[in-house]
Amino acid sequence: MTTASDLRSGKTYRDENFPVASWIIHPRHRALILAFYNFVRTADDIADHATLPAEEKLRYLDLMEAELLGNGDTQKEAVNLRRAFAERSMPPRHALDVLVAFRLDVTKLRYENWDDVIDYCRYSAMPVGRFMLDVHGEDTSTWAASDALCAGLQINNHLQDCGKDYRNLNRVYLPRDALAAAGATVEMLGEAKSQPALLKCLQALAVRTEALLDQSKSLAAEVKDFRLGLEISVIQAFADKIVNMLKVRDPLSERVHLSPLELLLQSLGGVAGETARRATGRRAVSKSAAGA
Repeated sequence: MTTASDLRSGKTYRDENFPVASWIIHPRHRALILAFYNFVRTADDIADHATLPAEEKLRYLDLMEAELLGNGDTQKEAVNLRRAFAERSMPPRHALDVLVAFRLDVTKLRYENWDDVIDYCRYSAMPVGRFMLDVHGEDTSTWAASDALCAGLQINNHLQDCGKDYRNLNRVYLPRDALAAAGATVEMLGEAKSQPALLKCLQALAVRTEALLDQSKSLAAEVKDFRLGLEISVIQAFADKIVNMLKVRDPLSERVHLSPLELLLQSLGGVAGETARRATGRRAVSKSAAGA
């Protein structure tokens, strides 16, 4: 029998746009975080599989959910996460939420407006941040800033991969109304280089994403766990760097991903900045809060 593991793309936590269970995070949390990551990555790869029929994708996603909830032991990623949750007496709600997003990936290929995209992020990205906060015992008051950061990361990824998503999956996360306002069409995503109208749309969405990321800049200061605060600062630095690329570059024809050197520099900058902020007691403020 083919298992969900057999449908993995080969992508691992080392290939993501953000650190996953990095050396910054306390070792006691890493096994649970990696179990959560492997479950989410497997479900994501099922939804994005190039040849698997839609009904089979949904069947596998349903199977992952059933086994996460204790009904069966054939899918190792679901079983491992179920056991990891049980060890920490944590409910599976955030993992169940991301499955909603992956089912949408199978059944929904177009998004009407920004609110429609944010609603998708409510299931695809925000539960990941909330999970991390719960793992570290943080207060739910931190969820608002976390939701903004996670949505920003998700939309960055949508913009980075817009051409590939369209060509390989006929999936378009760019809102229809944003395309129309710029005079662009979905079919332009299939070209080797963005036409001016499409580039205008993409860069306008990047500017809007930058404003979303600005709402998350207080998060590192809001969390109590020092290591988690450092990790958040690094992730914020990655997100900010990527959105700045997207504001001026064409994701169809130019590099909009961080190089290894850029990843290192942003990591060091994020760690140094948050360490200094905590040492001096300064609070992180957004551009809007600072009057920018």
